Amino acid sequence: MATLGDRLDHILGAKAADSLAESFDMTTVEDLLRHYPLRYATHGQPLTEEAPEDGAHITVIGRITKTDLKPMRNRRGSLLKVLLDTGSGRPVDVTFFNGDKVKYVVKQGVRAMMSGTVSYWRPGSWNLSHPGYLILPETEDESVSSFTKVRGGGDLRGLAESAKGAGGVDVSFMEREFIPVYPATAKVQSWDLLACVRQVLEQLDPIDDPLPEQTRAERSLLKVSDALRLIHLPEHKSDIDQARERLRFDEALALQLVLAERRHEVSGRAARPCPPRTDGIGAAFEKKLPFELTDGQQQVISEISADLSLAKPMHRLLQGEVGSGKTIVALHAMLQVVDSGQQCALLAPTEVLAAQHHRSLRAMLGELATAGELGAADQATKIVLVTGSMSAAAKRAALLDAVTGEAGIVIGTHALIQDAVEFFDLGMVIVDEQHRFGVEQRDALRAKAKSGANPHLLVMTATPIPRTIAMTTLGDLETSTLTQLPRGRSPITSRVVPRKQHPNWVDRAWERIVEEVAAGRQAYVVCSRIGEDEENDKPGKGKGKGKAKTEEREAPTTQAVLDMFDALRAGPLAGVRVGLLHGRLPAEEKDQAMRAFNDGDIDVLVCTTVVEVGVDVPNATVMVIVDADRFGVSQLHQLRGRIGRGAHPGLCLLVTDASPGGSAMARLEAVAATTDGFELAVLDLRQRREGDVLGSAQSGTARSLRLLSLLDDLETITAAQDFARAVVRADPGLREHPGLAAMMRAAVDAERLEYLAKS
Repeated sequence: MATLGDRLDHILGAKAADSLAESFDMTTVEDLLRHYPLRYATHGQPLTEEAPEDGAHITVIGRITKTDLKPMRNRRGSLLKVLLDTGSGRPVDVTFFNGDKVKYVVKQGVRAMMSGTVSYWRPGSWNLSHPGYLILPETEDESVSSFTKVRGGGDLRGLAESAKGAGGVDVSFMEREFIPVYPATAKVQSWDLLACVRQVLEQLDPIDDPLPEQTRAERSLLKVSDALRLIHLPEHKSDIDQARERLRFDEALALQLVLAERRHEVSGRAARPCPPRTDGIGAAFEKKLPFELTDGQQQVISEISADLSLAKPMHRLLQGEVGSGKTIVALHAMLQVVDSGQQCALLAPTEVLAAQHHRSLRAMLGELATAGELGAADQATKIVLVTGSMSAAAKRAALLDAVTGEAGIVIGTHALIQDAVEFFDLGMVIVDEQHRFGVEQRDALRAKAKSGANPHLLVMTATPIPRTIAMTTLGDLETSTLTQLPRGRSPITSRVVPRKQHPNWVDRAWERIVEEVAAGRQAYVVCSRIGEDEENDKPGKGKGKGKAKTEEREAPTTQAVLDMFDALRAGPLAGVRVGLLHGRLPAEEKDQAMRAFNDGDIDVLVCTTVVEVGVDVPNATVMVIVDADRFGVSQLHQLRGRIGRGAHPGLCLLVTDASPGGSAMARLEAVAATTDGFELAVLDLRQRREGDVLGSAQSGTARSLRLLSLLDDLETITAAQDFARAVVRADPGLREHPGLAAMMRAAVDAERLEYLAKS
């Protein structure tokens, strides 16, 4: 007999177990049984007197009455034409494309089962093309319960091998209505997995169900032992649905138990409370605000203020539409922490964004950001910038202000994470565009707080990426959402420009930019790469190998920002002031370009995605994104958010060579159809999937979710969350619920648990 925790080599033998471990990282019985079928194959409809439909899948049994081997007309090889008498009155025409190989098995006079797709070559004439086949043994009454020798090909041969036991091939198993088809590899086929699953299920001991009977009854859930059997060997369609419902709830519950335990552990940590003051820098800033905050901003500021006032660390996600005013909300939070005598660190993904934050925060605070300078306000603090490309003297001065506590707000890029950066008393970490940073990077910055201290954490994003949505949906973060746009923001219109089909539309795009500049406004032109010397464009990096020369490689199909800059200055934008900005420019040149554009000394900024986040030039009204299909949904929405930030409406043109009707074009049309960042986040999630929500992967290639969908199963997730939190409140550590504890451990390994604790 076997239990879920038993090793597979003890049940299946070393050879099969080694193959499963190598191909799927399976080592236990539970690993194998949690490898659910992708779909279920059927034998197809039985043959009747009526002709089957074109494309129908059928399975027939009969005797081969004729075979004819014919050479192919247009290529080497031969076709084997077969007539199969099924007793229905009309022989079935069957064609095998590898005639020379199957002619020794598929012979006149033998009985065979054949399963394939119906194809009509002309009206009234159909056949089976290259079906799966199985040669059946001869018996007195042609009734077979089992046979020992498997001869055949395709799926039917694999199925027969999987149905083979000590007594031979079990024909009754082959006649099942639903046959599971598994995710497989070249080394371990679906039928091999089915054979292993059947062997394990035959030996499996009864399983103690970790879910209370009352919970199962309330949700009409199967026992876990029944669900694991029926997901692999269903008798009816309803078996599949019920099994998936139970196992889907188990997945949601396992993840929610992990998160509930983590929330309980975080709630037990201590942080220094930062209550708001009526006589501090925060109150002084509110008095000098030249505009009125939206109701949404005021609500979120109150939520964050309440968190900061507690003696436990805040762990909150601030998500808001592009331009919804997240920065002003974050500044309120920072000033509340500064009023408590502690420091704030703002982590930005690019130097352009870090510098922009530095300029905008200093501008908003005015004399309140000039501590140590002549004429500074009594409550003033100091804001410093730390980036990797700063001069040694400037960086040394900024680091000194951080370690002595002179600077209440320290803004920087990855440079803040370096060992040389120290804080006097770090009380809060804010991570802007949090998906740009790994968990380890965020944790390294939080670790710079005083020994034993737990800084508050606020992460911000304008367009949640799939992993953010996943973690939010699963309840890992407290969430604040800004949906209103501040007063003064203008609408943005987006249009797709198919360059191949309508090259004149591209010409019109440049004309539109000239018209906007003539009206006193500005524009962006965004490209996906910098130039020909990029790593992916070097000789040997393309399809060619060895002696392949540069000119032999296929030319890049995207337009580089350096080439676009030269072409526009010499061509359609020759009459306007054109500037250049990309990530490889020295920091001083990047800052000069951004300042010139911000001051109106540059009309059109030709750039890469360094302007994706945080850049605020209210006078910019047009953006042309070249090769837009090369950007993700989130990037496109972020880039588009750089325009329409002032009194004039924005226009975003998505230039592409994508094929009409293709997935890339559909994605661009979806982006053009809405400016709702949350709707686009759902689109992004559907395309990229949830990612490995409890691991470091943020794309959809590695998934810890097998049956659960974060988009379609919200009710299941919510119910699992309620149950998990109630259990953990009553039994932290799940000592009284060993079955649930095992379920939680099965969801994530020790490495992932450590990762999650940092996130």
